[in-house]
Amino acid sequence: MIHFWVFSNPLFYHRIFLRNMPAIPASRTEVRLKELLAKRILYLDGAMGTMIQRHTLNEDDFRGEHFKSAKKDLKGNNDLLSLTRPDIIGDIYSAYYEAGSDIIETNTFSSTSIAQADYDLQDAAYDLNKVSAQLAKDAALKCMAKDPERECFVAGAIGPTNRTGSISPDVNNPAHRNVTFDELVNAYHEQIKGLVDGGVDALLAETTFDTLNLKAAIFAMEQFFEDAETRLPIMLSVTITDLSGRTLSGQTIEAFWHSVRHAKPLSVGINCALGANEMRPYMEALSKVADCHLSCYPNAGLPNPLSDTGYDETPEITGGLLRDFAESGFLNIVGGCCGTTPEHISAIIEATKNHTPHKPTESEIATRLSGLEPVTIPCAKQRASQDFIMVGERTNVTGSPRFRKLIKDENFEEALNVARQQVVNGANVIDINFDEGLLDSEACMTHFLNLVASEPEISKVPIMIDSSKWSVIEAGLKCIQGKPIVNSISLKEGEEIFLHQAKLLKRYGAAAVVMAFDENGQAASLDEKVRICRRAYKLLTEKAGFPPEDIIFDSNILTVATGIDEHNNYAVNFIEAVRQIKETCPGALTSGGVSNISFSFRGNNTVREAMHSAFLFHAIEAGLDMGIVNAGMLEVYEDIPNEMLVKVEDVLLNRNPDATEALVDYAEQFKGQSTGKKQEEDLDWRNGTVAERLSHALVRGIANFVDEDTEEARLEHTRPLEVIEGPLMAGMKIVGKLFGEGKMFLPQVVKSARVMKKAVAWLTPFMEKEKEDSSETSNQGTMVIATVKGDVHDIGKNIVGVVLGCNNYRIIDLGVMVSCDKILKRAREEKADLIGLSGLITPSLDEMIYNAKEMERLDFKVPLLIGGATTSKTHTAVKIVPHYSGAVIHVADASLAAEVCNEILSPDRKDAYVKELQENQQDERERFEKKTGKIKFVSLETARKNCVNCDWSDIAIPTNLELQDFKDFTFKDIAAAIDWSPYFWAWDLRGVYPKIFESEKFGAQAKEIFEDGQVLLQRIIEEKQFNPRAIFKFWPANATGDTVEIYEDISCSDILAQFHFLRQQREMMQESPHYSLADYVAPKEFGQPDYIGGFAVTMGFEVDQFAKTFQEEGDDYSSIIIKALGDRMAEALTELLHKKARDFCGFGKEESLSLKDLLKEKYRGIRPATGYPACPDHTEKETLWNLLDVETRTGISLTESYAMNPPSSVSGLYICHPEARYFNVGLINKDQVEDYAGRKGISVEAVEKWLQPNLGY
Repeated sequence: MIHFWVFSNPLFYHRIFLRNMPAIPASRTEVRLKELLAKRILYLDGAMGTMIQRHTLNEDDFRGEHFKSAKKDLKGNNDLLSLTRPDIIGDIYSAYYEAGSDIIETNTFSSTSIAQADYDLQDAAYDLNKVSAQLAKDAALKCMAKDPERECFVAGAIGPTNRTGSISPDVNNPAHRNVTFDELVNAYHEQIKGLVDGGVDALLAETTFDTLNLKAAIFAMEQFFEDAETRLPIMLSVTITDLSGRTLSGQTIEAFWHSVRHAKPLSVGINCALGANEMRPYMEALSKVADCHLSCYPNAGLPNPLSDTGYDETPEITGGLLRDFAESGFLNIVGGCCGTTPEHISAIIEATKNHTPHKPTESEIATRLSGLEPVTIPCAKQRASQDFIMVGERTNVTGSPRFRKLIKDENFEEALNVARQQVVNGANVIDINFDEGLLDSEACMTHFLNLVASEPEISKVPIMIDSSKWSVIEAGLKCIQGKPIVNSISLKEGEEIFLHQAKLLKRYGAAAVVMAFDENGQAASLDEKVRICRRAYKLLTEKAGFPPEDIIFDSNILTVATGIDEHNNYAVNFIEAVRQIKETCPGALTSGGVSNISFSFRGNNTVREAMHSAFLFHAIEAGLDMGIVNAGMLEVYEDIPNEMLVKVEDVLLNRNPDATEALVDYAEQFKGQSTGKKQEEDLDWRNGTVAERLSHALVRGIANFVDEDTEEARLEHTRPLEVIEGPLMAGMKIVGKLFGEGKMFLPQVVKSARVMKKAVAWLTPFMEKEKEDSSETSNQGTMVIATVKGDVHDIGKNIVGVVLGCNNYRIIDLGVMVSCDKILKRAREEKADLIGLSGLITPSLDEMIYNAKEMERLDFKVPLLIGGATTSKTHTAVKIVPHYSGAVIHVADASLAAEVCNEILSPDRKDAYVKELQENQQDERERFEKKTGKIKFVSLETARKNCVNCDWSDIAIPTNLELQDFKDFTFKDIAAAIDWSPYFWAWDLRGVYPKIFESEKFGAQAKEIFEDGQVLLQRIIEEKQFNPRAIFKFWPANATGDTVEIYEDISCSDILAQFHFLRQQREMMQESPHYSLADYVAPKEFGQPDYIGGFAVTMGFEVDQFAKTFQEEGDDYSSIIIKALGDRMAEALTELLHKKARDFCGFGKEESLSLKDLLKEKYRGIRPATGYPACPDHTEKETLWNLLDVETRTGISLTESYAMNPPSSVSGLYICHPEARYFNVGLINKDQVEDYAGRKGISVEAVEKWLQPNLGY
């Protein structure tokens, strides 16, 4: 018997009867709203509850005739007033329209059957929604009748309900839920029907504290649209519950967006819980990732029971705060939430009406997943430094006997530890599977995922729901608030079921693994793998409307070395299938179950780990994006013994018919295996007084006796503080004087700092014991210092910190890659007297400008110090100073830091110092303006005609086009190739090695730091403290204009990538070409390919790790030496690698150059680096990283500002033409910027951001 509920339950109906319908077009209302949003900011209403509170209502007002017999108290259930006091609700609607609102919300925040069930009024839900919508529509029509030029809209308000799908209400039972996804969908579906029947123009799901609830609302919306064959605009709004920046259910704002982006909303935004001031950083974050319009309706500040509205912000305050949002480009739709009134809306309109609306972000094509935190996987042609995505396989009952036993024993607590360990071991995604005959798979999936949701260390990563049963997959989808991956769907049951499942996955908001199965079974051959995947891609994108970036093809990793000849090519077939799928299915990703490849060697983990690593090495090179692996069971490819690697790759690559037998025999042996002394010091100085001894120790940087001398001094003084203020500061004054006179150098100051720190550390417990008031300390002031966001370089910053520490400043060093928000927040907390920003790479200049703007916006007054290799006095005066009204000082080197800080903080000298500083900066700006005003540019067309005309008769041809991964450079070889001059420059010791030792001014200090460096270098060599990696590869290439095309092979038919170069554009004083690197690559019209190479070199994260061991012991001096040596060795390895590359191309074998000649680059060819003068655009590293798969092969990643991490790394291109030379592109004009933007396919604004120092206009 078929029960009636089957047909009245929309979730059941769509699970069975989801129709194959074309996409429903946008409504006329949505089209009109988009037109208006492109022109101006639109305005929402304010709080409904606040306005209702202005009326003195009693229980009878809430009951009326409709609910007269209700058994529970109804006062406070505001949604009922739409039925019982429509006059009040209608008047509130009209008041907001009169205040200027374009869109008002219906009084239906709690009008779901779930929320009304608390009052036993669940049956009233539909009527509440319909009547409230009708009242709002009537108010809109009246307003438009009164003023025909007005356009008024009604948004159906959909609240989160009073239940949560992701959080247990029982602290003792984290898997328990008091509402199911199906219940939420049904309740929302009923609400939506009532709202639409009442005439709303849009649906607004707001105040989302649990994204799973919102996903249920989106699911219900899509069901309703399909039922009604119409579509309304969807508006979404999340609530960030506190200053943690997360929702109540734990997601970041970026993760939230990834979870709901599938709804393709008209707008997304933030409301409630916070005032505008607290909401700002989260709106800014959302503005950077959302590719739709933005909304914002904050509370009127914080709750204040003494205020008429219950909140502490007046209309003028709220309007002023949101004016800043508009000026910052965060707004398309704005209104108010709790505590706001029509007066607030009028003030908001007045404050923001003349500002340009936000322009939605154009998102790059990428797979966007989320747990509590976001994961973005750019498509292969765009990603800059993507990690291979590892999917942890151990939470799978079919593949892990241990996990299976834990689940069967119902030991879910320990099973969670298995998941947790996968994340700790590096899994980016967790695969969860309960397909076992004796398990209730649906129940296990639901229970376990509910438990995972309560474990932030696990749920921070996305989940892969793995099952061959659709019912299990759906059970999992109903538990996950993030954006998961489903593993898997396929064509094995035919197109109809495949498309049905795909459309449901799209509605749930999930990515999908698509297996290479069809009606005839599993694909094994290369042709079958590719054919099935192409067919699936066409169906998904053309018939299901499935986003290509959410398709992840698994073309079946099958077991090799089985003894069956037909299986020998399985690995090769998979690898080549990946390559072809990536080429023919744009946007899609590829994946596979890696452990399948080695099943023949079960029980032999040594061989299996080697097989997995070698297989991944080749598969990733072909384009494999992710793999299901045991994150803790991967051997490092380069560490695989050579003999084993050869035998393993013989099998994987099917290089000879005896490979399986050879590996089986070889594997037998692994069964059962688990996987300079310094000279004695002259101690005559020890005969002096304790003050003299401390002074000597500070000046000479001798820490051996500091504890005993400091203790002796303490006993001679009344208070320990007097030791600091007396002999220690006296000694530091000598240090400062000598340093200021140039008679003492940075390495010595670092040593002095070490002695000072040790002395203060000895005295600290005694001072604490005295419980001295902090106001009596002798700190000169507090500086918060950091390397800005996107930059990993810190040597200069560390030295400045040490220098100032020596001068008794309190230093709060936030480290590297520090966001502006964190810097300024910490500065407030620490009541900083100074803020110092450091940066080495060009994009850091823009980040410094942004920091200055934020300091101005937040009304900071403290001095801002700017330093770093790319900074300059001119740039600071021209680009940074105009954005901050406080003092901005460029500190050219660490030797000036103390003097600058002393002057800027001196009560007596500060005003005069700042006045002179600002006058000098004004002069600098005027000089710059005059200078740039005299610069003449030629047109880009003219500059291109004046290119370098090269002779193409001598094109160097590399030995082959395979990637070269070098492991044969010894530490001694690298050390021998070091160019020592820059080592001294890092310490501000100017001179050329070895002549610097003869310098009267710098010689003695240079010898000392050289000797200290040699001691540490020897230790690095003997202990192999660093991890050198070096790769290069050549490709056929031709220039087309100023762009160089990179080809797959010498046929030049398939373009792999393009490097975009710039050209000098200033009018030349003499007859000289306008250089571009493209000039040195044979033009396409020449008719035959040239070749260009790319390389990457690093000394590894081990440099910073080794340096940190000294820093933790208070030895900053040795720490800085280690980092300087890391940089020098990276450059030395780069020089050695370039020699290999020249030999590889033939012409290098004819060289007979000394090390001196090599360092002077007396050889053919150049190796320009992106971000340097000949190729100043750092974003071009993106292309190099993709071509070489740099991060996978070397561990070097790129920050969001394209700095290389670890810092001791070098990358660039090899250009082999004998005439090739280095040059400086210099300033360019706007016509070239526009041309460059067009060539790269990005906006002019983006180009101007990255090339800011090169802009000549």
